[in-house]
Formats: sequence, structure tokens, C-alpha cells
Amino acid sequence: HEQVGVNKFKQFDCVVDYSDHYYYHQSKPNQKSNSHGTMMINNRNTMKRIMKEWEILEKNLPTSIFVRVYEGRIDLLRAAIIGASKTPYHNGLFFFDLQFPSDYPNNPPKVYYRSFGLRLNPNLYNSGYVCLSLLNTWGGKGTERWCPDKSTILQVLLSLQGLVLNEKPYYNEPGIKPAWSWESYNADVFALSCKTMLYLMKKPARNFEGFIAAHFRDHASVILKACVAYRNGRVRIGLFDGDAPVGSKKKKVNVSKKFKDSMNELYPELYKAFNRIGASLKNLPEKLEDDGDGKPANGIIGKLKRFWEAMTA
Repeated sequence: HEQVGVNKFKQFDCVVDYSDHYYYHQSKPNQKSNSHGTMMINNRNTMKRIMKEWEILEKNLPTSIFVRVYEGRIDLLRAAIIGASKTPYHNGLFFFDLQFPSDYPNNPPKVYYRSFGLRLNPNLYNSGYVCLSLLNTWGGKGTERWCPDKSTILQVLLSLQGLVLNEKPYYNEPGIKPAWSWESYNADVFALSCKTMLYLMKKPARNFEGFIAAHFRDHASVILKACVAYRNGRVRIGLFDGDAPVGSKKKKVNVSKKFKDSMNELYPELYKAFNRIGASLKNLPEKLEDDGDGKPANGIIGKLKRFWEAMTA
């Protein structure tokens, strides 16, 4: 297949194929549709408002959000959000399927997160359920909740990116915390984000196949270097800037055995997946080397290992 660069992939576009959209498969038998499967939205105001939403998205999407709407189903929409830097979601891709209700904007859109069965955020359930005040799926006051006259799809997408996929998602959970600390939860989240990458490359969302491959070709090196840096405790998870050398093992942050084991398992899988899509992986190892968990490296075995490495360099 011809490789498509991310910069050639339109941020907003209208496409035809909605066959893998979550809400296409969730449509109730009694919902009216024509012979082409097009939802019969008879409310002129609803149709006019959806067209207005398209216009807002086409003109105002940030460079990290991509949207596809459908010629035959104006009630459906799909969005891809790139995880922001300085968060445990950095360089990841996160997909959301949306559906406008027949009385839109009186009620907010339905939103489904394509989770692959993974829960990498307190607001994003492994079932795909999205918990957000703006969608009226969580408590909130005033402008925090959906307002028919003011709220927009763009606002929903920006909230998902900025308020949900944030630098410390641990604090999104108001009840029983998902881990013993925000640092520990960020470790879990990064590992789940890596798993999500693997699922996306294996089963890409329709109409985003070229974009997904291009995105990970462009960011493969940084993602793999981040795996090394985080595993070796050189930088807090989420803060890797892409410049640290892979071979460095100067430890700054405590790393759990659970996280090390997850990186040992995921790194070679990511390497193979990135290699298959044609990413440049120059000077990157195919798998991670054991760092001895700290203590052995300071003993006689560690000293002999460093001496041998210096002699054979």
C-alpha cells in the first residue's frame, strides 16, 4: 500500500464507509432509515445544527484532533485524538465514535470510546462508556453540563483531550483511587496506552488506516525511547522529551517490578509492529536488556559487567 503522511491526512473530511462505527451497529430496529441506511432526521433544526457543527469542526480543530463525518449517516461522527505531551498518553491515539440524537442539540451526543477492553482512564470505561459532565453522564453544575444553546462537539472533543486525557488522570477518580499514587497510576496508564497502540495497528479504525500507520511511523522512535527511559527510571512517566540517549541507565525515579515487566513484554511487540509499518528504528534495540533491578549492578557482577563493556567498546 502507498504510504500516506500525517500532513496529507485531512483533519476534517466527509467519507462514505461507516460499517465499523459503533452506533451503526447499535441502531435499534425501529429507528427509521432509508434503503441506504441513512438516518431519517426529519427535524430541520437538528439537521441545520449538525451542519453547523461540521462547519465549526472544519474551521477550528486543533492539529491534534482528526474527525470524519459520513455522507450517508449525518448522525454519526468519528474522532481521533492524539495524546498530549507531558501526559502518560503522549504520542498515543484515542478514538471516539459519536452519534447525534434525533432531537439534537436538546440532548448531548452519545459518545463511545474504542477501548479494546482496556481502561486507561477513570472517565473511560473498558466497555467504551464515557463519563463526562458535558455529556450529562456525570454530575456537574452550570456550564459543566450540556447546554443546547452553547455546547458544541468541538467543546466535547477538547474536553476529552484536555480534561480527561490529562497529565495526572489519577485525580479524575472521585471515589476509590485506581492506584496507590498518581505516579503509580501513570505507569499503568502508559502501559495500557502502549497496548492500545498495538491494537490500533492490528485493527485500525475504518477511514483512518493510513493515518494510524503514518502517525506511528513518525513517532515510533520516541515511543520506544520513552519505554526505555521510563523502565530505567530516568524520567517520570509522561515527561520524556525524546532527546535522552537509549543507552543511559542513570536512575532518578523508582520503578515498580510490575511496570518493568510490562515494558519488557510490550517493547519487543511495539518494535515488531513499528517495523512492519516501515518506521525508522535505527540504533534502537529489538528488546530491552535487564538492568539488574539496581542492586546487582552495584556489586561485583555489575562492576565486572561495566569493565567488560568498557574493554569491548
